[in-house]
Amino acid sequence: MLMNFCLDVVLDFVNKLSCLRFCVLSANQRYMGEAGGFRVSSSERVREMENGGYEVPENANEHCPGPQSESAGKSDACEGCPNQQICATAPKGPDPDLAAIIERMATVKHKILVLSGKGGVGKSTFSAQLSFALAAMDFQVGLLDIDICGPSIPKMLGLEGQEIHQSNLGWSPVYVESNLGVMSIGFMLPHPDEAVIWRGPRKNGIIKQFLKDVYWGELDFLVVDAPPGTSDEHISIVQFLQATGIDGAIIVTTPQQVSLIDVRKEVSFCKKVGLQVLGVVENMSAMREKCPEMLNLIAFSEVFDSSAGGGVKMCMDMGVPFLGKVPLDPQLCKAAEEGRSCFDDSKCQISAPALKTIIEKLLSQLEVSKI
Repeated sequence: MLMNFCLDVVLDFVNKLSCLRFCVLSANQRYMGEAGGFRVSSSERVREMENGGYEVPENANEHCPGPQSESAGKSDACEGCPNQQICATAPKGPDPDLAAIIERMATVKHKILVLSGKGGVGKSTFSAQLSFALAAMDFQVGLLDIDICGPSIPKMLGLEGQEIHQSNLGWSPVYVESNLGVMSIGFMLPHPDEAVIWRGPRKNGIIKQFLKDVYWGELDFLVVDAPPGTSDEHISIVQFLQATGIDGAIIVTTPQQVSLIDVRKEVSFCKKVGLQVLGVVENMSAMREKCPEMLNLIAFSEVFDSSAGGGVKMCMDMGVPFLGKVPLDPQLCKAAEEGRSCFDDSKCQISAPALKTIIEKLLSQLEVSKI
């Protein structure tokens, strides 16, 4: 009897610990309203992500699209691969995860992709500040970072060191505010300096998991921060979201020609895959200066040579909307590095009004009224 009593006590204690593990979330997590969530270690999560993508043969080419991809054996990247003939002729059925993605995204009203032709133009800064602004308007907002190899969104939202949790509803985003959730691979790495060295199929696999496994709840906006350029990640996110209804893409650039050349390719990519370009944002367009001889006069001088017309002319040439210009503002850079909204910072007198005008124009284009 004593042994049975002791066993009952131990089992009761274990059950209570298990319950506690499921019901306690970190202070930065929103309670999901069900059985709660538990933290999964970053090493376990990375292993799960790696196993979640398509299995790539060891002798495959560097940019292998994956044996289950529609372009398997047919892509330019497959040329010379010893598996090309097998991949090209193997039967491929419909993606079994697409239905789960459609169901998960059914609770998201608007989906916006933020793109750039090259890195360093302020794309992630714009994504972060757009999300801050929409949340400040009382919209329910999600920010999804699919820049797998260079995730900067956790820092720009002040969420470095946070980890995702899992509940019976799926992966729980990390919350900045009760109406602003964030998901990034940056939350899953063992160390912030850890490099993600994955082929395309594994990147596609984690993007798919983000879309089908993250529980956002009811969202007014899902802002997707993509990596620069036109790569596997862009093709995957567009293919997955087109089935769920995506509003379109915002392209961020700087005025100099070397940036605009790549933006033209980005616009061409959008047209080829049937993705609407909601507009182009020209970042770092000018720098504010005071005129010493007229103390009350503020002038803006060009940072880059835009003699060829900059983003405005490019938009006219390619038939896409121009949303506006954002001046080069050290205070905006500081707010981004500290994970703050520039709209709550009185020192961001240059960039905040410009960003506000751009966001209002975007909402008008989407026919969304402020709450």
